[in-house]
Amino acid sequence: MVLTVACAQRNPSGSVVAASETVLRTGAECMERYLPELTGKRVAVCGNQTSVVGKAHLVDTLLSCKVKIVKLFCPEHGFRGQAEAGATIASGKDPLTGLPVVSLYGKNKKPTAEQLQNVDIVLFDLQDVGCRFYTYISTLHYVMEAAAENGVKVIVLDRPNPNGYYVDGPVLDPKFKSFVGMHPVPVVYGMTIGEYAQMINGEKWLANGAKCDLEVVKLEGYTHQTRYELPVAPSPNLQTKKAILFYPSLCFFEGTNVSVGRGTDHPFEMYGAPGLLDGAYTFTPHAIPGVSENPPFKDQVCRGELLASVCIDWDAPGSLDLFFLLNAYQNYPDKANFFLKNNFFDKLAGTDLLRKQIIAGIAEEEIRASWEPGLENFKEIRGKYLLYE
Repeated sequence: MVLTVACAQRNPSGSVVAASETVLRTGAECMERYLPELTGKRVAVCGNQTSVVGKAHLVDTLLSCKVKIVKLFCPEHGFRGQAEAGATIASGKDPLTGLPVVSLYGKNKKPTAEQLQNVDIVLFDLQDVGCRFYTYISTLHYVMEAAAENGVKVIVLDRPNPNGYYVDGPVLDPKFKSFVGMHPVPVVYGMTIGEYAQMINGEKWLANGAKCDLEVVKLEGYTHQTRYELPVAPSPNLQTKKAILFYPSLCFFEGTNVSVGRGTDHPFEMYGAPGLLDGAYTFTPHAIPGVSENPPFKDQVCRGELLASVCIDWDAPGSLDLFFLLNAYQNYPDKANFFLKNNFFDKLAGTDLLRKQIIAGIAEEEIRASWEPGLENFKEIRGKYLLYE
């Protein structure tokens, strides 16, 4: 029976583990807890390549269980996860199932009433990486908001947060709200996407204070100290465990004239730029179809650092590290042009204060101290919605 196979006890790599070991089961794998609710319902799935049950895609598994799936919603990077960051995602059809795919990245970030007209339940299953500027939580917000406005239930199939064991970074100032930061939370918020959905609802962050009819299918065998290596890359440029752990610290560079290695075999495991005055590592970005078609500094030699060679404890950083950012600014020859002129850095940081502190030469300890009041307040809010130890 499909249900039994789908819920088999497996570790994140997909191999069967001994009964005596602690088994982590994702929400998607706990089909006995949500499959009965889908019987006779018109279901839309908001997912991508990370939406798996064991080694099978969630949609394929549900179709084999005779669930009536009427459409698919997809976030940034597309339903099969083949588009690079920022690329326009077109709606169309999933070539493997023939189901209509509605893009929620680009102009249509929020499902319309028409798109939800024939939907009773949205099944939301995306692998988050626990950073405010990773856009899957923004997609979650808009799906919940549209569902609340149109009387549609949302079921979130929870997944582990690979950066879920710490909370750090500046809390977003609402003046800097954007699709890479919609809520007053720190850069690293230490919550699973199911916990985060409960917070969106509970803190009334949806338009007009609306509340979504929300259910979270919890993980089994997970705590916030669980170290979880993702079995499927959540996006084309987060390909490894290292990249996912470095991502909270390195993504700030996306708002600067410094590369994070897009166009190399190890994006988000390095930083550098042509002319940088310090660094023992060099790399040359090239076009990689489907991953980085036109990376920053394409075909130019960049100087900087390969983080695995300078970070001893990269396996569990435990905090957002500003050293790389401060070091790069210090060694950038044209400081007036270090930050991009489009203010994207401020959107990523959720504030203009960090940029001003860096320009003023404020020490890392003082910068971190300025985050503390916001972090303490957020931790109190966060505590109300945690589902796991």
